[in-house]
Amino acid sequence: MEMPSRGARLEDSAVRGPTDDSTPHREDLHSKIKEQKIVVDELSNLKKNRRVYKQQQNSNIFFLADRAELLSESKNVLDELKKEYQEIENSEKTKIKK
Repeated sequence: MEMPSRGARLEDSAVRGPTDDSTPHREDLHSKIKEQKIVVDELSNLKKNRRVYKQQQNSNIFFLADRAELLSESKNVLDELKKEYQEIENSEKTKIKK
């Protein structure tokens, strides 16, 4: 599910912004994390009776989806992205120590 990344909030300090020595993959991952946080936040703040549509991959077709299920999927994706980001950060710290 893709949503525009406008209106991002910087509430989670666990994921820091990219630094000057960041790898392109790390920067891309950071931007995906910010985007996914917005998706989760938007889905979390919807009223229970609101309809939610999910975009078919590689298409302009949208299908009606269950809000709770979509929220759960989005949270899982966010957790995976954070985990991957943390692994990259830890590997960079390990390289610096050596």
